[in-house]
Amino acid sequence: VHAAAIRIIPLADDAELRDATELVIANPPDLTVATTGIGFRGWIEAADEWGVADGLKSALESGRLVARGPKATGAIRQAGLREEWSPASESSAEVLDRLLEEGVEGRRIAVQLHGAATEWEPIADLCEALTIAGAQVIRVPVYRWEPPEDQRPMDRLISMAINAELDGISFTSAPAVASMLGRAKATGRLDELLAALRARVAPLCVGPVTAAPLEVLGVPTTQPERARLGALARHIADELTRRAPRFHAGGHIVSVRSCG
Repeated sequence: VHAAAIRIIPLADDAELRDATELVIANPPDLTVATTGIGFRGWIEAADEWGVADGLKSALESGRLVARGPKATGAIRQAGLREEWSPASESSAEVLDRLLEEGVEGRRIAVQLHGAATEWEPIADLCEALTIAGAQVIRVPVYRWEPPEDQRPMDRLISMAINAELDGISFTSAPAVASMLGRAKATGRLDELLAALRARVAPLCVGPVTAAPLEVLGVPTTQPERARLGALARHIADELTRRAPRFHAGGHIVSVRSCG
């Protein structure tokens, strides 16, 4: 069973993105935080369309570059730049903790935003915390997440989870988790969904960042040791096998799956 949880709306023509880019070029930041690979890559591509990619790269190169995770690291290097460091947890929280420990008062910090802040995935907290600590923050909105135009597959997935027609649900990004929670809330079924995820249906997440919105709500999750899709696929097979009810019958072990 598959249901799209999100779609990406590029903002290449958005005036806010262009304004932020011009600010960065005119007065280069002391530090730039790249939060996603697709976002940073999209920023460079948009700048290239406007004929200012070289200026943007020069501005970013003049300061420090921090990558939130390996995909952001890859995008930075693809642009011919180099990150200074990347947190082992691949989380914005660890980025924030380190920057606050170093001290940010009076520093200009550009933050490449990802998607849209929600009550379950408040990326805006990073910018707000840096601002409160005395930094001048430039928000760079490269794209935003939106729910899919056709919500029927997601509604069906939520119903199947509530009715215990699934053994587990895999999640590959925190915005996807937030989108599902938002849809369940909008349709008056959030409490039922959370109850199902805490009991019969296993939430299987690609990594701790993806799991965070569920963990905050008291939903226990499982995840592979490495936050990679291949590792998640193996983890799903192992975890569902481990959780499946087993019975002895006629000298054989019978494993039951997808029982309602």
